[in-house]
Amino acid sequence: MVITVRAAGKQGKSGCYQAGAGMSLSITIAAPFRHTRKERLKKNEIVYYLAFERGWMNIEQATMLLSRAREEGLIEYEGDMIRPLFDVGDVEIPLGFKPTAAVFRKSDPQEELMQRIAKGQNVPLTTVAAETHILIRQEFDGHLRPEAALVILARRYHIPFEDLLPALRETILKK
Repeated sequence: MVITVRAAGKQGKSGCYQAGAGMSLSITIAAPFRHTRKERLKKNEIVYYLAFERGWMNIEQATMLLSRAREEGLIEYEGDMIRPLFDVGDVEIPLGFKPTAAVFRKSDPQEELMQRIAKGQNVPLTTVAAETHILIRQEFDGHLRPEAALVILARRYHIPFEDLLPALRETILKK
């Protein structure tokens, strides 16, 4: 099942996050807002919900999760209140959901785009990697970054990638 979150924040033209580590983060952030039926919560209310009410993590991890959600553009601080930058009503929280350790790791946009292409084309990741290398070597004589090659493949196969563009740019600028 693919869950889609429609985002109102800094996402690309599609405004979507698809299932994966980022999706688990979205579900985890949406949970306290859905549970309390509030549009804004204080940091300590979210930490209490995640650490004590649900027992999903400890206080330090809950604080770290909020920092990561802010970095990913999922929440913003308005004074002492936190507001999600996506419609939490669009998030389906599976019965028995418990976030995995993946919510604490920064998602690799290149890996995520490869997985989207593989899933969209119903092929293994190795096929996507091979196709990326062929594109780089044969069509661009090695003068193309892997991130750009994946964007070309995603566009070729009509796979949504716009929400990953800022992270892909950041990855390229770090190298």
